[in-house]
Amino acid sequence: MGVAEASPGGSIPQTAYPSPAASKAPGARAWVALGMLCFIYVLNFLDRQLLAILAKPIQDTLHVSDSQLGLIGGLYFALFYCFISIPVAWLADRSNRVKVLSLACALWSAATLACGMANTYPQLVVARMAVGVGEAGGVPPSYAIISDYFPRGRRGTALGIFNLGPPIGAALGIAFGASIAAAFSWRHAFIVLGAIGIAAAIALLLIVREPRRGGLDEAVVAAPIGPANKTPQFLPTLRMFFTRPELLLAALGSGATQFVTYGMGNFTTLFLMREKGMTLNEVAVYYALVVGIGMSAGIFVSGRLLDRYTRRYRQAYALLPAASLVLAIPFYIGFVWAPSWPLAIALLIGPTFLNYFYLSASVTLVQEEVRPDQRVMSGALLLLIMNLIGLGLGPTYVGAASDYFRASHPDNSLQMALYTLVPAYFVAIALFLWLARVLRRGKQPTLNGEPVQ
Repeated sequence: MGVAEASPGGSIPQTAYPSPAASKAPGARAWVALGMLCFIYVLNFLDRQLLAILAKPIQDTLHVSDSQLGLIGGLYFALFYCFISIPVAWLADRSNRVKVLSLACALWSAATLACGMANTYPQLVVARMAVGVGEAGGVPPSYAIISDYFPRGRRGTALGIFNLGPPIGAALGIAFGASIAAAFSWRHAFIVLGAIGIAAAIALLLIVREPRRGGLDEAVVAAPIGPANKTPQFLPTLRMFFTRPELLLAALGSGATQFVTYGMGNFTTLFLMREKGMTLNEVAVYYALVVGIGMSAGIFVSGRLLDRYTRRYRQAYALLPAASLVLAIPFYIGFVWAPSWPLAIALLIGPTFLNYFYLSASVTLVQEEVRPDQRVMSGALLLLIMNLIGLGLGPTYVGAASDYFRASHPDNSLQMALYTLVPAYFVAIALFLWLARVLRRGKQPTLNGEPVQ
């Protein structure tokens, strides 16, 4: 019995057959590798978010505006993070991905340490750009390594667990970063976390082995069409990604979602402290719990739902994110409106849980739809698009909007700026619904010549 599956535009049309390699449960080595990669991702996101978490004391020390904070946490960081990720991904597709990831971790950790030593805004800008250069080599190689440790049917859960890195990193950053800053200074938080990252980069080389590319896919490929085993080429992979509507729409829908999540996230701590009256110690407890539990639950639940529904309905990759964003809108508006921080924190649980269903869906879709030798590059292109839109423009826009509203709303300029993110929700929902239509019209998996239902 075989499952015929056609994938246009550069993927491998293939016939799948049951085999021990593809169907057996992942071994202990796979789970150890996943745990280590998740820990590296925790550090990646923690270092990235630390600037937003410590925005208030940094603003007080270096005397920077909301617009300057938005630029350094958004556009300046994203330009280096996004565009360096493409050549790094090309290199990782041609070399040892674990070594590339380890070097990247060491680089961004050293740059994080340098952030703690910055005495002026330009120095902090340069250090944050260096963090972006290092972090460019973090996530795409990890996606591909996980996809070569876990077979089809288990990658949604595995990538869902890996994507717990952002919520865990954000929660730890809020809890420990804010606590260290409250007890000592914001500089100590950057220095301590940078040192931990350098140690983790060394540990990664000692613990995780480079898996064989496509080792779990070869078991399901009977007659690949096209140069699947040749050295991956940059331009053909680039052309493949941008000519396949399902990949491009997944990236654009994710970018529109990240416009909200990064635009809100980079200013939430400042918003809660400056306009809702929270202290750093209160942020370290209550906001950390909301992010750690809410975001983690959302990402994990979405990964499990993907593995359950996408086996039968390919459009679930798009419908799950669309539905979650529809449900998130009233909670988000309530969070921004809330007159007190306890009510704001309670309402924040909703969007924190629901805003991140897109992540595992888009990552898994892209990793499933391309050849094994194109996974790192395709993952980097996904991140390029969604981070340029979300990470690059979201915080930059919110910071500029806050400064714009400062004249007319001096006491709640951030609140007004955050309200203006609501239309981005509807843009993201529309893009995911469009993606669902594309996936529904695409050729569905068949069993003995009949569609799988």
